[in-house]
Amino acid sequence: MRPLLYCILIVLLSPLATAQVYPARPIRYIVPFPAGGTPDIIGRLVAQRLSRSWGQQVVVDNRAGAGSLIGAEIAVRANPDGHTLFQCNNATNAIAAAMYKKLSFDTLKDFSPISRIGSTASALIVHPAVPIQSIADLINHAKINPGKLNYGTGGAGTGPHLAMELFKLMSKIDIVHIAYKGSAPALADLIGGHIPASMSNVPALVAPVLSGKIRALAVTGAKRSTQLPLVPTMIESGLIGYDVTSWFGVCAPAKTSDNILNFIHHDLTAVLNTADVQQRLNDIIIDVSPTSRAEFAEFIRFETARWIKVVKDARIQQY
Repeated sequence: MRPLLYCILIVLLSPLATAQVYPARPIRYIVPFPAGGTPDIIGRLVAQRLSRSWGQQVVVDNRAGAGSLIGAEIAVRANPDGHTLFQCNNATNAIAAAMYKKLSFDTLKDFSPISRIGSTASALIVHPAVPIQSIADLINHAKINPGKLNYGTGGAGTGPHLAMELFKLMSKIDIVHIAYKGSAPALADLIGGHIPASMSNVPALVAPVLSGKIRALAVTGAKRSTQLPLVPTMIESGLIGYDVTSWFGVCAPAKTSDNILNFIHHDLTAVLNTADVQQRLNDIIIDVSPTSRAEFAEFIRFETARWIKVVKDARIQQY
């Protein structure tokens, strides 16, 4: 009887034991994008607050390159002991599987999702001189003039590009993509009147929309942007079920123990649910939305399947 009691106590106390020894040293928090951008701002805020919670330094490691794949490759090869975390995102953990024929890692099998941090929508925008006032106007114009309307994004295979291609599939229209080397040049050309339309993430669009330099027809998320409250959603504009955002979360290398993952999840979601963190993320137009581990894993599977289908149906060139 006594050996059985010992076994039960070991099982019950194992999460506590894990919590007592983790983290045992500084944690590397890989952000697969350059310093200074929105992903980096998110990562540094999360890392700072986890450092306070754990009494161990959480160090942001910016590993940009290859469309976020360099940082991902480093993360999946790290020791799965919880001391390397990865800021997963829609580009790396969903779109990459659709856009690349061969990857050095499996976006679903080689990561352990912990929680989503939050997301931000994009917006479909036009130059003010374009005689299009709504999504319905755009669809009607494109159907009357198939293949004659252009739109620009920050590059082929980016979130805004695939969001626009999904819009085209759902509305059954033919408009031509112009891929720029970055969202800033695409936005500059739209403001300058060199292209009539574009799709881009909302944070970069608030100022030019409010100043009248561009016109926003719709945002891509399920609800309106608090910074652009007069701009309807795609769903309100007639595209039922259209809900696309750029999202961020925290993942660990596959085979990280459940005890460690649960420990990180508990403290990460506690950080994300504090009022000051939510306010700081809302200030950079991130809608905070922590999840359970299972919910985040299912969300990533859904996103991956969706973009694989869009790339196939839209006949987008893979790399």
